[in-house]
Amino acid sequence: MKPQLAQHRNRIAGDTQDLSLVEENVLVQQIRNGNDYAMQELVSRNRQAVARVVKAMLGDTPEAEDVGQETFIRFWSKIDTYRYEAKVSTYLTRIAINLAINESRKQKRRLALEKPFETNQKSTSIALSQPSQHAKDEVAHLHEALSQLDEDQRAVVVMRMLQGYSTKDTAHFLGIPQGTVLSRLSRALGKLKIILEKLDSV
Repeated sequence: MKPQLAQHRNRIAGDTQDLSLVEENVLVQQIRNGNDYAMQELVSRNRQAVARVVKAMLGDTPEAEDVGQETFIRFWSKIDTYRYEAKVSTYLTRIAINLAINESRKQKRRLALEKPFETNQKSTSIALSQPSQHAKDEVAHLHEALSQLDEDQRAVVVMRMLQGYSTKDTAHFLGIPQGTVLSRLSRALGKLKIILEKLDSV
């Protein structure tokens, strides 16, 4: 067997090895070395966690799916800037939150442009019909309630209450003071309580 062919086969074998037990830092290094299978493994390990964050921010929508995919694309494109200062899942969460906030703001701008063309009757119909469809679904209620918060408050609730990050980490991820995290969380939880009570009464 020619040496070049043997090396090629060994490289392929290395790329396709079982990566499920490979440590995270080794996996990242393999991605940097161009191993596409390592990237697939990283996506597999973190797909559900990223999806939970994005759906909490945007609901179960096509935009949420797009943001989830974009999160991994951003990570891959910036792989050389990853410095192992946090777990990959934490780094991905930060990317996902920021992308979701941007998408939420885009949606608000689109709605603001479309609103003048909608009738009051149509708007009222939509507002009343959505909660009633999910009256007995607690998960849907939570997503509906979260969607009624502004994106800054929603991000704090997702990070602190749903993902379980500390106030310090949440402040670091979002680039705001810890006091701001606490005040936004307090206001958001107060609003959520009122919104959920209304949804439960429908």
